[in-house]
Amino acid sequence: MNHSHEKEESCCSSKVHSEHIHGTGHGHDHEDSADHDHDHAGDPSAFSAYIPALVTLVMLLLGIAFDHLFKVVAFQLIRPYWYILAYLPVGVPVLREVWETFKAKDFFTEFSLMSIATIGAFCIGEYPEGVTVMLFYTIGELFQMAAVNRAKQNIKALLDVRADIAHVFRNGNYISLNPDQVAIGEVIQVKVGEKIPLDGEMQSDKGSFNTAALTGESKPKTISKGEVVLAGMLNLDQVIEVKVTKAFADSALSRILEMVQNATARKAKTELFIRKFAKIYTPIVFFLALALIIIPLIVLRSDYHFQTWLYRSLVFLVISCPCALVISIPLGYFGGIGAASAQGILFKGSNFLDLITKLNTVVMDKTGTLTKGVFNVQRIESSIDEKEFLNVLTAVEAKSTHPIAKAIVAYIGQTAIHPAENITEIAGMGLKGNVNGKEVLAGNVKLLEKFNISFDAGLKDIEESIVVVAVDGQYVGYILIADEVKEDAQQAIKQLHDNGVRQVVMLSGDKSSIVKKVAQQLGIDAYYGDLLPEDKVAKLEEIKKDQQKVVAFVGDGINDTPVLAISDIGIAMGAMGSDAAIETADVVIQTDQPSKIATAIKIGKATRNVVLQNIILAFAVKALVLILGAGGVATMWEAVFADVGVAFLAILNAVRIQKLKF
Repeated sequence: MNHSHEKEESCCSSKVHSEHIHGTGHGHDHEDSADHDHDHAGDPSAFSAYIPALVTLVMLLLGIAFDHLFKVVAFQLIRPYWYILAYLPVGVPVLREVWETFKAKDFFTEFSLMSIATIGAFCIGEYPEGVTVMLFYTIGELFQMAAVNRAKQNIKALLDVRADIAHVFRNGNYISLNPDQVAIGEVIQVKVGEKIPLDGEMQSDKGSFNTAALTGESKPKTISKGEVVLAGMLNLDQVIEVKVTKAFADSALSRILEMVQNATARKAKTELFIRKFAKIYTPIVFFLALALIIIPLIVLRSDYHFQTWLYRSLVFLVISCPCALVISIPLGYFGGIGAASAQGILFKGSNFLDLITKLNTVVMDKTGTLTKGVFNVQRIESSIDEKEFLNVLTAVEAKSTHPIAKAIVAYIGQTAIHPAENITEIAGMGLKGNVNGKEVLAGNVKLLEKFNISFDAGLKDIEESIVVVAVDGQYVGYILIADEVKEDAQQAIKQLHDNGVRQVVMLSGDKSSIVKKVAQQLGIDAYYGDLLPEDKVAKLEEIKKDQQKVVAFVGDGINDTPVLAISDIGIAMGAMGSDAAIETADVVIQTDQPSKIATAIKIGKATRNVVLQNIILAFAVKALVLILGAGGVATMWEAVFADVGVAFLAILNAVRIQKLKF
């Protein structure tokens, strides 16, 4: 047994990032220009956000009725002014955006295209068309915001689990404070039905908690005195006291929220390409629209009709607006991140949603990843008094947080533990310390070999995990420990193979015989045991030498951090795992279920398909209608469909990700 005493084994698109993740309103973050917030449509969850569009819609329908249905003669006297008034509720916010972007020296945006097209339509007397274009554009914005809000609901559920108040024991009384005002070391009281506000150590004898917010596990978890409790857990059955061990900002829940809120900071390559493409594409179509007015003047001369070509040019502008692309693509990725969050999978960036679809090699840790990491003492063999054997062993093990060490300490129970001094960890082997003046070694067989201590060679043939003990240079016995494979581990390996992963590899510091047994039980393709932390790094680097491989490493311990860092995709198992592993990983599986890795791949593939569908739809429809518009076949109404209609369809397609079953 590798008893190392550490657990083994990313214009419109930026709108989605800046405000819908952070919830700042309906502003637009113009990349490479200026960052600013504008109340373009307000909060789409409030009815007031829809009022401008409703006012414009009513006035537009009345105007069309007066024009064509009732044919009111008097209406012709006020007709231009009526449509101008109808235009203002939806047009002014966009014109304000144009002003802001112009001040930032960003002249070619969807706002400027829509403004030129609609004002141009007014100039040639096409009032209803001008109002309709801007109205549909605004409705498209509202649809987008509503779609993003739907995706945010899964993420907001995390925010709802934060406690707003902490009851702190100060000056002999419990007082209620904001959690960020509580200091490390203070004692807080948590009543039944309240959420734990801060990470800490259980001071009461025991308590029952709902940990679903952190782990996705609905089954109540019993935590005893001295064990760790985390912010976000719900206290179920009695008043408890907790000693705070971490500041509010450093709690496990705060880390999770920060990871989700920053998830779109890392953009997928497709998203980055579309944003760069839009910056080049928009000025090109503007000058093409201008050429559509000038070139016919040169070619046709006497047959040239300015108003006809100006109208075609305006139609061209409306069609060419890149909204469908720059809205729907980041929205697709955002929807993927939201769908993953609902499954207890946290992607730290949309780039990882893309990358995970190419995954073909998964390297996994064993303990805590494929196995429960919950050990139980099965047998004790000792050449000295068993009580003394357990006392010296526990004295050393009490200084470790390794699950095996915890199992040994738990087995001893409340028995008095001898004081241990000069505890030293020997990486990948075990611990050395002084107990009652005696040097005690506790770890795996390699530890005894390192110190040239003779032992029964038969120990190497034992398949189960063992902790061997030596006192003052003499081998005195061992303790047999058993771990359990997770219920969904075998299913997880099968699902990985079914989802395009060609090779699953298991790396473990545990002895090779145990690693082989688990690998054969689960159907793992390759396995390596008896590995030190540095050996895992070397083995992963060896696997990555094949340029055709896209490699993910899955682990949960501190000693997994280097391997998580060098893998193409680092996946940390469990929000309750090692802080270092969670911080280093690119994807966090909150539920501790290895089968969720396959779910993450499915969500990545579904997101990629939706994004590709939106790109093909937008380009195909726009290309067709652009040709028809330049030839005078398509009118402003077809232009509206090619722009806003395609955006509608793309948004609805993006929302579909969250309704899929994975």
